[in-house]
Amino acid sequence: MLTGGEPLIRKNDIIELAANNQDCVFLIYTNATLVDQKFCDDLKRVGNVALAMSIEGTEESNDWRRGEGAYNATLKAMELLKKNKCLFGISVCYTRKNDEYVTSDDFIDKMIENGSKFAFYFNYMPVGHGADKELIPTPDQREYMYRWLRKMRNGETGKPMFVMDFQDDGEYVGGCIAAGRNYFHINSAGDIEPCVFIHYSDTNIRTHTLLEALKSPLFTAYYKGQPFNDN
Repeated sequence: MLTGGEPLIRKNDIIELAANNQDCVFLIYTNATLVDQKFCDDLKRVGNVALAMSIEGTEESNDWRRGEGAYNATLKAMELLKKNKCLFGISVCYTRKNDEYVTSDDFIDKMIENGSKFAFYFNYMPVGHGADKELIPTPDQREYMYRWLRKMRNGETGKPMFVMDFQDDGEYVGGCIAAGRNYFHINSAGDIEPCVFIHYSDTNIRTHTLLEALKSPLFTAYYKGQPFNDN
């Protein structure tokens, strides 16, 4: 998985990486503003890259979070990707303000019509500059999302889009997967972290191998503590 900032600033490097590692599948979280015809051609050529495009509901709510024009730029990219039959889905950060709309028939039907095949849902995490705790979903909203996801997946809604939730699907992987149990994060400075939301590190990709990072004191302690609770 490649995240940002905006990963497609280095889209030529990503395509080269994908072409040289055909035994891997690359998922790119992107605002899609740099998607063009050449990139679509490259996606079809390598065949092992999928995009998860950031979108958070209506044009108003999306542009409030991601900047003016972001919503229409994403829809334009979807149109081009669909035309070229490239695999893509959406990445949705749900908050206390938008959870009803991003699970509504109106939103889901529009995303399916635009060509989205899957959706990753992430509940808002107050991390980084400008974090706002008031946007954290309430317990009732988290429970609603938990049940809605399962209705989508068991066919009750009849909508042909596969949905996943970063936190609410933890039961399928035995809880926390961080620190190398199934996943870890490398930030833009090269620091090897347990998780994208856990900004602690005792190794760096420029000075340590991945095996050394997995055996580091931080990762070892993390691994021994998992799954942290029985819930």
